Amino acid sequence: MPHLSHTLFALLVSLAAVSSASAVERAALVNALNSITSNELQDHVNVLADDAFEGREAGQPGGRAAAGYLRDRLRSYGLQGAGDGGDFYQVFGNGYRNVLALLEGSDPVLKDEVILVGAHYDHVGYGTRRNSLGPWGYVHNGADDNASGTAGLVETIDAIRQLPERPRRSILFAFWDGEEKGLLGSKHWAAAPTIPLSRVVFAVNVDMIGRLREEQLKIYGSRSGWGLRRLLAAQNHDASLRLEFDWTMKANSDHHSFFVHNIPVLMFHTGLHDDYHRPSDDAHLVNVAGMEKVTRLMFAFIAELASRDEVTEFRAMASRESNLQRVRLEGELAGDPPRLGVSWKRDTSAGIFLQTVTPGSAADVAGMVPGDQVLVFDGQRIADSRQFRLRVLYATSPTTVQVQRAGQSEPLTLEVKLPGRPTRIGVSWRSDEAEPGAVVLTRVVPGSAAQLAGLELGDRIYQLAGQDFGASATLLHELRTRSGPIPLTVEREGRLFQVSLDVPPPMP
Repeated sequence: MPHLSHTLFALLVSLAAVSSASAVERAALVNALNSITSNELQDHVNVLADDAFEGREAGQPGGRAAAGYLRDRLRSYGLQGAGDGGDFYQVFGNGYRNVLALLEGSDPVLKDEVILVGAHYDHVGYGTRRNSLGPWGYVHNGADDNASGTAGLVETIDAIRQLPERPRRSILFAFWDGEEKGLLGSKHWAAAPTIPLSRVVFAVNVDMIGRLREEQLKIYGSRSGWGLRRLLAAQNHDASLRLEFDWTMKANSDHHSFFVHNIPVLMFHTGLHDDYHRPSDDAHLVNVAGMEKVTRLMFAFIAELASRDEVTEFRAMASRESNLQRVRLEGELAGDPPRLGVSWKRDTSAGIFLQTVTPGSAADVAGMVPGDQVLVFDGQRIADSRQFRLRVLYATSPTTVQVQRAGQSEPLTLEVKLPGRPTRIGVSWRSDEAEPGAVVLTRVVPGSAAQLAGLELGDRIYQLAGQDFGASATLLHELRTRSGPIPLTVEREGRLFQVSLDVPPPMP
């Protein structure tokens, strides 16, 4: 996989760091991001989810009117029609219409590669027993499904065309019709493409992004190529968005029409709700602030994908993976038994006083008893719980402990034989075949340097000291031998952050 480039979104957020960009270019980047607004998203949803469009059913007057609205938007952006004969429409079926436009890439070679970005604009009209959860016979406006995704795509197009330079690859923007009737529009285009299907190197789908709750955005398709989770997380500079990576791949939205043609895909989705396929899915219920966040992430991802040196190849294994495999990969490994076998009272200025000693533990065999005050462990004077835990984990066996016991005038020195291996960092991990150059934490030892730094089960480590580490064996070697503090780039729920491990000196 290629090394991650400095992302577009990072440029937008940290413009002062972009020394090579002119003031005009920086201003253009800011304008591109700022052009995605909740007000404009709401405006598009209000139009598309208006009763006048009668639920935008494919082949019906309301659906055709919605197609006309989208065609007019694409014309106003100065884009090239990519439908039949260079028109914006691709007509199929019983009067159905895909609405298509092409933004040609700027690179003389890479422009032959196409990023396909789509959203279905149709809905279920007045609803029937087959496509509605009721009541039937009323306009189903489909504000979330999928006026929200359609609005997000319109705003993404507007933002991309405002970039200082066109992306290097070409981008085909597609508003699919007939999705509610069985993905008909995307399936038809894949069977009768208006540009060669072989040119499409990636497909993005946005379907129902209008109900963001608890800042959680569902991502489908991240397993369809290598390194997609990491690539998307690198664009997620809105720290509030939590990305849930779902491993399932079902024929439930338009991305699947391209996945079956061995094209890597990604879908953005904020989840189902009680108004799904009901007349109550209306415009006033959409979370436009959440739509803005999701659309900005989508814009950043597409802009990065369309301009990076390489795009991931298709990963066929994704068709055989599920969330059960995800749980197995991310599941916690069994922990080792306690090395010492003691508990102690809350820290006081007087030091560490043992509260319990587990029968048969290393501490019990060494002769430690409740009430002992720990003064020195493994040659280091103990000042607090944090230091005590680290020394117990890090010590080689056998070692010594010095305690002050009630009724004794002098401290006692005891030999302790500790089970298990010394722990410097305090993590275990598994590798993820779909995310080369990263590891998934499957255990974080309580009291270890890793836990104290804030690492948690399921975190993914991407970099050490600002550099990719490649194989997990390299990371293991570096963690064992590098002097502290050790800075790590970590991802949790699609958010990148930095931690610093305050570790003991390397073991001899």
